[in-house]
This record gives sequence, structure tokens and C-alpha cells, in this order.
Amino acid sequence: MTEAQNEQLDKILQEQEKVVKMWTEYWKDYSTWETWQFWAILLMLIIPLIVIYFAIDKRKIFQIGFYGFNIHTWFAYSDAIAMRTAHVTYPFQVIPIMPVNVALDVSLVPVCFMLVYQWCLNHNRNVFLYGVILSAIFSFVIKPLLVSVNLMQLEKGMNYFYLFLNYLLILSLAIIVTKVFIYLRGKYIDKS
Repeated sequence: MTEAQNEQLDKILQEQEKVVKMWTEYWKDYSTWETWQFWAILLMLIIPLIVIYFAIDKRKIFQIGFYGFNIHTWFAYSDAIAMRTAHVTYPFQVIPIMPVNVALDVSLVPVCFMLVYQWCLNHNRNVFLYGVILSAIFSFVIKPLLVSVNLMQLEKGMNYFYLFLNYLLILSLAIIVTKVFIYLRGKYIDKS
């Protein structure tokens, strides 16, 4: 690494450390367990995890779990990009140093998609079609509700239609990746 590159990297890391401290101070001032927003976000984290624990079809737990993990991973990536570029902001957090909204990306969104996926599997329905419907509900109902109570802010031209397109991209990626792994399991494991 050149000296100039090393200096620039050190500067970025110092600024990053400052930003983490600023987020932590902001959290202490405005987003701790003393606020109703903290508890609302914590419930969005805990309740879906309890629901999926009892509702998941144990016979298909790995397939549904893999699909849900795909949803979670892609949403965490896209949310991190949206937050780092300041297109989406979450004024209240459960964990101040996380670059994403943990409740949405870890629990609420993946669990809802897992339940729809499971329902589609068990009733022989089109996962993409019902995923599009769920994406529309999140994009045009739940996200506007979060914005209206200031749990989420859209900046720099971000809007609900762009969120919907993001949901569709993530839905498509999760379905494709899951199908590829199901195919590979059938090709390599089920035949051995």
C-alpha cells in the first residue's frame, strides 16, 4: 500500500470512528429504552421471531429458512447502501452502531416473506406473485406508516416506488438463489 493510500485510509477510519461516536451519542439522547420508538422497534424485532418459531413448517424448515436468510441478506445489503448514501434514515434504533434497521432487516421483513413463501409452497401458489403483493404492502402501506410516525425517513429523491422496485429485485434474487440451491441439492445430494 502506498503512503498516500494509507493516509487516506487512516483518515476515512478516523472519520468513521467519529461517526460511530456521533450515532452512539445521538442514540443516548433520543433513541434509548426511554422512548416509545425504541419499544416499537424492539417489538418489530421480537414478535416476528416468536411467530416464525411457532408457525414455520418444520418439514420444510431448511428451505424456508434458506429463503428467509436470502431475503435478510439482500435487504441488509440494500439497506446499508441506502443508509450510507443517506437515501434512507432511521432516526430511532435498537442498536446504535448497526448500519441498518435491525428490526426490519433481521426480523419483520424476512419473517413476513418466509410466511408467504411457506404458504405458497404448502398451497402450490406462485411465490413471485404473492411476493409482489407483499412487496407492494411493505412499499405502499408499511413504509409510509413508518415514515408518518418518523421511524423512517426518505431523502435525496427516494420514494415508495423505488422502494417497491428494490423489494422486487430482492424478491427475485431470493427466489432465484433458493431455486438454484434446491436444484443443486437434487443434483448432488438426493442422487448420492
